[in-house]
Amino acid sequence: MNRQRNRGRVALASLAAMCAVAVLPGQAHAADGPGAYTFDPAATAVQGTETNADASELKPGSVYRSSIKADQKLYYRLDLDDRTNAYVSAVVVPRKDGKVAYGDGITVSIRDLNDSQCSSEDAIFESAEFPRPIAAYAYRTVEKDSTTCRAEGAYNVLIERESKATSAADEWDLELRFETEPALAKGEAPPTEAPENWPSASPAPPSGKQKRTGGSSYYDATSLETGEWVDTIAPGRTRFYRVPVDWGQRIFATAALSNNNASDEFLGNALAVSLDNPARGHVDDATLSYAGKPTSVALDPLPPVAYENRYASASAVGAMRFAGWYYLSVTLSPKVAEHYGDTPVGLTLKVNVVDEAGRTPYQGDAGIFGVSDADRDMAKNGQSAPEAGKSDTMKVVAAAGIGSGAVLVLGLGMWTLLARRRAGSAPVPPGAGGPPPFGGPPQTW
Repeated sequence: MNRQRNRGRVALASLAAMCAVAVLPGQAHAADGPGAYTFDPAATAVQGTETNADASELKPGSVYRSSIKADQKLYYRLDLDDRTNAYVSAVVVPRKDGKVAYGDGITVSIRDLNDSQCSSEDAIFESAEFPRPIAAYAYRTVEKDSTTCRAEGAYNVLIERESKATSAADEWDLELRFETEPALAKGEAPPTEAPENWPSASPAPPSGKQKRTGGSSYYDATSLETGEWVDTIAPGRTRFYRVPVDWGQRIFATAALSNNNASDEFLGNALAVSLDNPARGHVDDATLSYAGKPTSVALDPLPPVAYENRYASASAVGAMRFAGWYYLSVTLSPKVAEHYGDTPVGLTLKVNVVDEAGRTPYQGDAGIFGVSDADRDMAKNGQSAPEAGKSDTMKVVAAAGIGSGAVLVLGLGMWTLLARRRAGSAPVPPGAGGPPPFGGPPQTW
């Protein structure tokens, strides 16, 4: 009987384990081994085409993986209605050991079938001339007083790569994402002019450093809230973090490198810091020189998140157009290793999100363009999206295990009750034997 009980418990444990494996998120794949960019495991492979007539269609809410050669122009297709704002982003991931020069990069644009441009944005390597993931987006927004890009139908996404003759000619990986913006709530009429002034002073974040290890991509970026966060970064590596910023809130960020006594060699633009919005549109960036001494750099003050920011002429203001996760990426130049060795350097991020959160202007679920209580919990606990997903999965498995146990206990209780009733209503003659009523409990209990 004990063996039968053990077999039952093992069977239940095995079933729970199989359920857990069945629903755990898929594994993400890095581009070039340890420390490389981790692509979203949900990404579907798609091939860009050099003629728009043959372009593959991108679907809303989907992520794709592609690639682009030096000086290549690639088309992808969108099918849009005449009401919805659409955003397509491209994260370009050069080979880790490749060479890039000032002005190398990509341009992303959305165009109608007459080749009229709806919008475009560049992701360009500038003074920080070392390979790292950089992002840009383009969008089709339906403007009330404009006739451009308003029609329903097919649109082209064009991605163009520019590379200098002195740069590596290797293919660059692309991570593409297509998102649609929720409709405005009925009666909602945001201003049609962007603000020109806003408070620029940032109060100091709460004192006390805390350890947080950054992720390797947008997919597994480590969540942060207001505070001072300590990490390390090795030469040639990029750390990714994300911060929830709600409507009406402002974000301030500072990155600092610790000292390194191995050298005092001056390296210009040794650290690159970038901020991108929830749709992977570029917001702001900064670079930091290094000479082995403690040093820091801050992003420029940005306006509060507001729908009307999209009407601004300044791209940094226009990118602060919706709430959600804002992504911080920090890259240390591989040249640092030539003078300071491969040992990781201390990295401190000071993040401050200020002002009260306002209400969403959207109708229904805001999706990635909003901040939920679950998002705030992830920021508090330092979870990445896959870590939060795994945690939720294990909660489901635990609940299923508790539920299975409850069913077993209930079944045993019912058997006992029925056995007692039968024993009370039908006396057994002396010496009579026989099996337990109703066959007894299942033999695996």
